[in-house]
Amino acid sequence: MTPTIKQVAERAGVSTATVSRALSGSRTVSPELTSRIVSAVEELGYSSNVIASSLRRRRSDTIGMVVPDLANPFFTALVQNVDHELARRGWQVLLCDAQTDSTVEAQRLTSLIERQVDGIIISPTNEWESAPAVRSAAAKVPVVQIDRRARDTDTDWVGIDDDYSQGLIVSHLRQLGVATVAFISATPTDSSSELRQAGFFRHAEKQNLSIIPELVLLGDYSLEWGVESGRIVLASPHRPAAVVCGNDLIALGVLKACRDAGVSVPADIVVTGFDDIPFAALSTPALTTIAQPLEDIALEGVRLLAQAIEGSRHSATVRSSLGSKLVVRESTVRVDPGPL
Repeated sequence: MTPTIKQVAERAGVSTATVSRALSGSRTVSPELTSRIVSAVEELGYSSNVIASSLRRRRSDTIGMVVPDLANPFFTALVQNVDHELARRGWQVLLCDAQTDSTVEAQRLTSLIERQVDGIIISPTNEWESAPAVRSAAAKVPVVQIDRRARDTDTDWVGIDDDYSQGLIVSHLRQLGVATVAFISATPTDSSSELRQAGFFRHAEKQNLSIIPELVLLGDYSLEWGVESGRIVLASPHRPAAVVCGNDLIALGVLKACRDAGVSVPADIVVTGFDDIPFAALSTPALTTIAQPLEDIALEGVRLLAQAIEGSRHSATVRSSLGSKLVVRESTVRVDPGPL
């Protein structure tokens, strides 16, 4: 007969509620009681050795992860890479979608802390509004921010240099002979959006690329915004030679607007994205974009979190900026199909 939690409680001389709290990793159960419960669990064969080991180490072997928007393929891919790296270390991920809302994000962080996760990996929704909840969580468990980061938070961070990435885009456009450009992105409420916009403006000025002021269009990271803003650009009397987009979803929307209007890409206008989501290579035309090293970001983020959890690092807070690369495809460079 399979042993029950009641039998574990009787063997350990505690209540079933105490056993339940201990099994969930609650720190409200004293080390002495935890030791008795571990012994009862092992003697009765109530659960696997994994649970007993977790109890001994006062760890849940669960990592919380919070991302701004799971509907965005970039974050889906980021989660997948982090999950693979956590699994390699024997950890489980408890995933939360912040729904692009800092209030929801704060609730998710509180919930993860209550569930006794060993640490948290987060890509904050808002550069300013996310900061209090991130600081609060970091005071209780190790926290690593990836991709985005919140202001005035003393945690490790892993991502890319958005300014450098925008320099790659501008240099590519200048090599193509582009002189005028529209910039379409999300309203800069998160660190990535802010840095991408600032970086693009800086490099455009440095390389004498003219940004059309009325065609700096800021909305959100969605296909719908890409289509809407793309139509605005195409209807402008000052149609630019290129459209630089803050992410691939926007760029894919702009490509659709071009198809709908009968505008040829790249013959009539060139379009760039950012993130290199899987759909970028499958669009018509395939999208020139910035590829982020998601596997490396996940590897480094989990490594830093593991060091913090295990107490094996004694250095100061780490800010790790990894390399990105420009992937040139048909949305900026016409491809000769060869002889028919």
